[in-house]
Order: sequence, then C-alpha cells, then structure tokens
Amino acid sequence: MTRDYPRPRLVVSRCIEFDPCRYDGSKIPSPTVARLREYADCIPVCPEVEIGLGIPRSTVRIVRTGGSDRLVQPATARDVTEEMSAFAAAFLDALPAVDGFILKGGSPTSGTRNVRVYPSTEKSAAIAKTAGFFAREVLKRYPELPVEDELRLNNQRIRDHFLSAVFTLAAFRGVEETRNPHALVQFHAENKLLLLACSQKVLQEMGRLVANRAAVEPGALYEQYRRMLSIALARAPRYTGNVNVLQHALGYFSDRISDEEKAYGIGLIERYRHGRATLAEPRGLLRSWAIRFREPYLMDQSFFAPYPVELVDLPGDATDRGRDLWDAGEDPPP
Repeated sequence: MTRDYPRPRLVVSRCIEFDPCRYDGSKIPSPTVARLREYADCIPVCPEVEIGLGIPRSTVRIVRTGGSDRLVQPATARDVTEEMSAFAAAFLDALPAVDGFILKGGSPTSGTRNVRVYPSTEKSAAIAKTAGFFAREVLKRYPELPVEDELRLNNQRIRDHFLSAVFTLAAFRGVEETRNPHALVQFHAENKLLLLACSQKVLQEMGRLVANRAAVEPGALYEQYRRMLSIALARAPRYTGNVNVLQHALGYFSDRISDEEKAYGIGLIERYRHGRATLAEPRGLLRSWAIRFREPYLMDQSFFAPYPVELVDLPGDATDRGRDLWDAGEDPPP
C-alpha cells in the first residue's frame, strides 16, 4: 500500500523557515514548512524586500482613507501601494502552475485574513480587518487553490486538509499534463472516498463527466474536472463527511474481523465524531485492515494516505475540533 506522491509546487513566504527577512530581521519557525520542504518544491517570496524596503525595516500598515486602502510606512510616511501592486502582478504573472500558498499570517502584505486596517499613520486603534496587499492579489487570481498562513497550519484539522488538497492537486496536475483519459479515470477512482468526504454532490458530477469523457474535447474535459476538483477541495470536509466514509470503509471488514475489533473500530469512529480523537486514528486503523486483508479497492484509496506519512505527526493542536468547526462555519457535535 505504498503510494507515490508528486511534489506539490507551493509559494511560501520567505520569512517562514527560509530566510531572516522579517521587518526585525528574524525568521519565523514553522514545523509544517520545515518538514514540507523535503516533500514539496517551494517558491519563497518576501514582497516587502522585493520592493526595496530592506532588512531590517520600519513596519508598514494598511491605512484606509476616503474608502481606499493604502500601504504606508508610518516612520517615513512612504506610500508603497503602487510598488506593491506592481510587484504582486509581475510576480504572479511569472509563476509556473502552482498547487497552493503558505503566507505569513497577520502581515499587511501577505496576511490572508484578519490584517488590521488603521484610519491613519498615527497611533490609533484598528477600524477593520482585511487581507494584505499581496495576499489580496493571490486570492483574486487563485480562488480555486488552497491558501493558508503558518499560524492556521498549526491546527491539525486545517493542516490535514491543506496537505490533502495540495498533494491531490499536484497529482491531478501530473495527470492533466499527460492528457491521457485513462489516467484521469484512474485518478478519479483512487480519489473517490476523499472526494466523497468533501462533497457527495460534486463527486457525482465529476463521475458523470468522467463517464462521458469520450464526448468532451480533451481541453474542456480537464478544465471542467479541475474546476470541480477545486470546488470539492475548497473547504475541509465536515466531520460528518469523514464519518460517512469511515463507516462505509468499515463495512468492507464487518465479516472478516472479530466482534471485539469491530466494536473497537466503531468506538474509535465515535470518538472522532465527538472530537475526542483525530481523523488520523480511525483512518489509520482502517488502513491497517485494508493492508491485512489485501482489500484492493480500499488499498488504492487516497483517503487513507492523502500525503506522505512523515507529515502526519507534525506538532500542533490535535483535538480542538470545536474551534475547527467554528472556523469552518459548522456547529460542533453535541
């Protein structure tokens, strides 16, 4: 059950594990990025350094005046809005195909959310929150790709979905480059349970497209499939979707395991349902049974090993699923 994983191509803020290029000359530690560098091709970038602000440098902030946001360096009164917008456009125009972004949380250039907006360059309280200037352009151009910051990736559930998404998208990018319809059929088959956990409705639409592939021009076929794949992977699956897949997989072994094993498996799934276990625990148990019984369908399913096992045991918040669900706009279970 050894899987071959493609190397995702990721844009990463340069100050995260790459170079000491923050405003104060520091480097941000991130266990996720440090480990991921071994398994992904990273493109580091620091927008502030790229427009010549230097290391170290006075901080910049987003200032809202007359309904318009400007990127200003209060200590020098320098407005770098145009320079930052021009750099973001040029950098993203030159990018090869990428599978995701990991950007610096809270940064007025790279923060993806909750970046403070101020009414002036003077000392004052924030009046709003938004995305940073560089991140805004990323989110506008790549609405279909996973975009996270290093702080959110400390959360086990968010990190698991991000890694699942970028490795899945990287695998599809390889299939797309071949333009081989048989490779698309295999890709879809191997990712059925992963997609089922994300969205049963989108999975059904993708299945119909693959079934009718002979009637669709190759370019349109892959474009439509990529769009639906991105929609399916846009948000982390609800715990109910994962429970559905886990119970479905358990059914493959109901007549091959002891009553005690079955009870243990059901109990572990219930522990996950109520936030007392991570997804990795029941998923790992079912994967071990797939190997033990050589169950061909489950052994090929990416759901059980969506990314390299070396990335599974990263440190971070493990079972804080109530907060995870709140972040996702979902009510936690009773």
